[in-house]
Amino acid sequence: MSITSMDFDVNDANAVLSATPRTLRAWLGDLPVEWTASNGDHNDWQPFDIVGHLIHADETDWIPRARVILAQGEDLHFPPFDRFGQFEKTKGKTLKTLLEEFAVVRRKCLDEWSSWKLTPEKLALIGIHPEFGEVSLAQLLSTWVVHDLTHIRQIAIAMARRYEEAVGPWKAYLSILN
Repeated sequence: MSITSMDFDVNDANAVLSATPRTLRAWLGDLPVEWTASNGDHNDWQPFDIVGHLIHADETDWIPRARVILAQGEDLHFPPFDRFGQFEKTKGKTLKTLLEEFAVVRRKCLDEWSSWKLTPEKLALIGIHPEFGEVSLAQLLSTWVVHDLTHIRQIAIAMARRYEEAVGPWKAYLSILN
């Protein structure tokens, strides 16, 4: 069976984005802190950092940039996004708190998205990304979905690395550790 690329679909994207907070809460919510805690390393994100990043992106990236596109004002340039903004915003919080916050923030974002009543014409509207130049709303929203999936994979890799030595010779068969 071959996997094929799909065109952007509003309902499918919404389903994936809606599932992410529930998935992370079920997966991470009751784990010991040793499995999820931040080590403070901006280059070695742990589950805590990633959940914080997802919240930060929902608040300052996806929806604000979509608003720029939909407004079609004089300036179509996206506001800047600080990829490491979560490190400051999550200080003093617990993962349980972040998981709850993520569910609320994501619901709010998806409710706003639903209010836009997106049509093919709206999805084709363009904004200006600081690095890529012109991008469509459909591309932005597709990227939001894949961004979630990328960070779910990143969480799995970070957690698997905790047992990298403990698995002994089986490491040769565990692609997540290679």
